[in-house]
Amino acid sequence: MLNDFKAFIARGNVLDLAVAVIIGAAFAKITTSLTEDVIMPVVGAVFGGLDFSSQFLLLGPIPDGYKGSLRDYAALKAAGAPVLGWGQFVTVLIDFAILAFIIFLMVRLATRMIRRTDEAAGPTEVELLKEIRDELRKR
Repeated sequence: MLNDFKAFIARGNVLDLAVAVIIGAAFAKITTSLTEDVIMPVVGAVFGGLDFSSQFLLLGPIPDGYKGSLRDYAALKAAGAPVLGWGQFVTVLIDFAILAFIIFLMVRLATRMIRRTDEAAGPTEVELLKEIRDELRKR
């Protein structure tokens, strides 16, 4: 079983996948920063200074002993108050949409590059064999 596991790990696909996951995690941080630090402040400015990430709806009673602000989403959530953080959800949705679009563009670019490489490489072995077969049939 250990040898099978070593063979599995040694395959190029697994190593490529591990690198992709690590790069993807780092890229997700960049996208999150883009959303939270660039896009959402602009959206907030368009809507009159609204900070979406701190928008919420209080769903129940505030825990006894809570002395913080009733407008502080993070403090209410930390205190265990039942809150529906719709603003944070909107921020995460925008973050996901940006990440999905960038991944789409990367896959599209990679597909085009692969297609160009395949076209530049000439006919495949199967295509050459078909051409030879067709020429032999003609004679």
